[in-house]
Amino acid sequence: MSKKTVIELCMSPDLGGLELYMVRAAKALNDEFSVISVINEDSKLEQYYDENYQYIKIKKHHNLFMFSAARELAKIIDSVNADIIHMHWTKDIPFVVLAKILSKKKPKVVQTRNMTMTRFKDDFYHRLMYKNINLMLPVTYQVKEQLERFIPQDIRPEIEVLYMGSDRPQMLNDEELATLKSELCMSEDSFNLGLVGRINEAKGQHLLIKAVGELAKEGLDVNAYFVGHAMEESYLEMLKQDVKDRGLQNNIHFLGFMKNPHHFYQVCDGVVLASKRETFGLVLIEAMQVGTAVIGSNSGGVVEIIDDEKTGLLFEAQNFNSLAYEIKKLINNKKLLADIAKAGKIKCEKKFSNELQFNKLRDIFIDL
Repeated sequence: MSKKTVIELCMSPDLGGLELYMVRAAKALNDEFSVISVINEDSKLEQYYDENYQYIKIKKHHNLFMFSAARELAKIIDSVNADIIHMHWTKDIPFVVLAKILSKKKPKVVQTRNMTMTRFKDDFYHRLMYKNINLMLPVTYQVKEQLERFIPQDIRPEIEVLYMGSDRPQMLNDEELATLKSELCMSEDSFNLGLVGRINEAKGQHLLIKAVGELAKEGLDVNAYFVGHAMEESYLEMLKQDVKDRGLQNNIHFLGFMKNPHHFYQVCDGVVLASKRETFGLVLIEAMQVGTAVIGSNSGGVVEIIDDEKTGLLFEAQNFNSLAYEIKKLINNKKLLADIAKAGKIKCEKKFSNELQFNKLRDIFIDL
């Protein structure tokens, strides 16, 4: 029997967990299916492909260019005889649905749903969109409940929860860990925290800066390292000014984007996810997988990852004093730090491995 052809599609111009998940999905499915990735010509994803994986770049499809781009995608669908389009960015829905309508092949459309849904979708536009989607894969049960609540049953696609997984990381030896710590100017005497994600207000970098400031007032030696590129330069400049105003220049460090943060997680005492509302929280999974303790806000999909005081710690969302309190727990209780790091790693291996989740995705696509 011939292989099904799958188009993995993400037209987002950004570079984060959502975009990189698409690349991992394309590579994981490549043996079982004929996979072609479609990415934005301005995408930063091209660097993650090599000669073993097919990809096509097309112009972004917003506003007046959508019909032209959708027609181009429809031609790709028909030329490769695509059976499935798997999209990852919510803004791609109208583009993909229009391409499906224009194509001769009429492939099945699948959306991995990374975004929350907050209002009822019963107008003409949304009815047209969701009638043309065959399957939605929400990344948490919370998102699944929202889809079932807000999409009318008569147009609602099939829904099946599929967690994001994490690649098996390369573990550093003691010498490599010491070298990386030296390169990052990490002190063995400090409690070193990492926060990985786009530099924007929704990710909550400002909360961690304030929390470190509160801990510094108590005489605690805490450093925070921020990894990620700035989505808003004005926000980054505001953060840097806040650091100066609080006298935390020696405690707060901006490292920029890292292609592979798995090594970074291993030199941190703890990793923080301070987002206002994170749909899932892949950063937590990646940190847990290497045996690093995690702290996350008690909202969104984070509560499906962290069992409070068992596999991580939860703080009150948007409350930097609460975050400081949880960090202080780890500083003052080395046994708790070690126990939640160990339990988090075990949970990650059992529930959130890439191998497990992508095996489920393969089975879903085979049966579709």
